[in-house]
Amino acid sequence: MDVSIIIVNYNTCRMTAECIDSVFEKTHGIDFEIILVDNASTDGSREHFAGDSRITYIYNDENLGFGRANNAGIERARGRYVFLLNSDTLLIGNAIKTLCDHLDAHPETGACGGNLFYGDRTPAQSFMRYFPSVFWELNTLCCNLPARLRYGRNATHNHTGRVLDVAYVTGADLMLRRDLLQRIGAFDPRFFMYYEETELCHRIRRAGFRIQSVPAAEIIHLESKSFSGAAASERKIGMMMKSRALYYELTHSRRYGRAVDAIWNVTIRTRLLCFARNEARRAVWEANRRATARARD
Repeated sequence: MDVSIIIVNYNTCRMTAECIDSVFEKTHGIDFEIILVDNASTDGSREHFAGDSRITYIYNDENLGFGRANNAGIERARGRYVFLLNSDTLLIGNAIKTLCDHLDAHPETGACGGNLFYGDRTPAQSFMRYFPSVFWELNTLCCNLPARLRYGRNATHNHTGRVLDVAYVTGADLMLRRDLLQRIGAFDPRFFMYYEETELCHRIRRAGFRIQSVPAAEIIHLESKSFSGAAASERKIGMMMKSRALYYELTHSRRYGRAVDAIWNVTIRTRLLCFARNEARRAVWEANRRATARARD
């Protein structure tokens, strides 16, 4: 078998069904299987997908998070390549074969992904050209100016029309060599969500393989609705910060971690100061507006 397509679902039944239909509609010329891993969804997903004979359905009794759920799918995979595909995606053309052909032709490439687009076909983040690092933190502090100067508009989306070497591909459409995963391991189970594909790609690069963006493979990324509301956003930020700390712990020394944390703290304080100043200006503007309105009355 050529490709094992692994999709993780968490309460996104409708989008997941559309994603699966998109795969069957657009993919031809390769032998593939779809493994759907359900993280204890309660929206009717189990009833909908359990009887779908086209796929292998795995239902988890708890939400394992993104990485561990994909690991469960990887354990069942039979393909030469494993393709991690978000449930909120739709294929544009024969994208999976395009990525499969690229890995066939480039044995030095350990992982690859395509170009992602939002629903209105505007470019979406598809990869990063650099790993989380001192440069990453300084770039955030400087509002992405260093990255724009270094990479232009190709920092997160491939506008060149040619294959690019990147640091990591987002987990929304990441194709990996299964034999390589057997050598270096799949996702680190300590990550619940965020940074897990970054850390995995870091290990792939350390193993001597390239990671590449293949722009001919195009996929729509609709952005998942698994998180919604203020409380969910707070949980999302908390998970992101926890995963960020774990990433630096696994990939760098404690001294390096302290350095990036110092830059991060400056960034946070700077943002808070700017926010406070903007709020003060807004308050002054509003007071002047009201005073002017009273004077006119």
